[in-house]
Amino acid sequence: MYLDAMEFLEEEREAWRPYEALLDLTDEQLERPVEAAHGWSGRDLMVHLLGWLDTALAVAKELAVREDSPTLERREQGMASPGVDAINEDLQVTGRERSLEELRGYLTVVPEARWVKNPAHLKPILGDTTDHYEEHAPDLAAILEATR
Repeated sequence: MYLDAMEFLEEEREAWRPYEALLDLTDEQLERPVEAAHGWSGRDLMVHLLGWLDTALAVAKELAVREDSPTLERREQGMASPGVDAINEDLQVTGRERSLEELRGYLTVVPEARWVKNPAHLKPILGDTTDHYEEHAPDLAAILEATR
């Protein structure tokens, strides 16, 4: 559990930093699928992470104005059916236009008691941000290695 929102945001920022290496790749390198990264390209990885970050953002925006989050409830239902693979596929189709800076800014306005200090709300936010980044670190490494 975090003591305040800034502590989380600092950790999230550091956890995201390795993914910024994707910004140094050419368009061609970003579009090239890498077998060691589940067949994903750098662009696919970026879209995937940003899509889940967008979900965390939607939860945070709702928690900024209310005690609960309909998005969080839909997220949990969607994980059960149609399942995470279907959600990931939809993210690939719809999420390619989002900027990380746009998404990150919203987390600073959520009352800390509703997310950072609420284990039920913080767990899925961590699952969509810092924990998720760690899970995909091997994919990032494979994509960057494939461009050398």
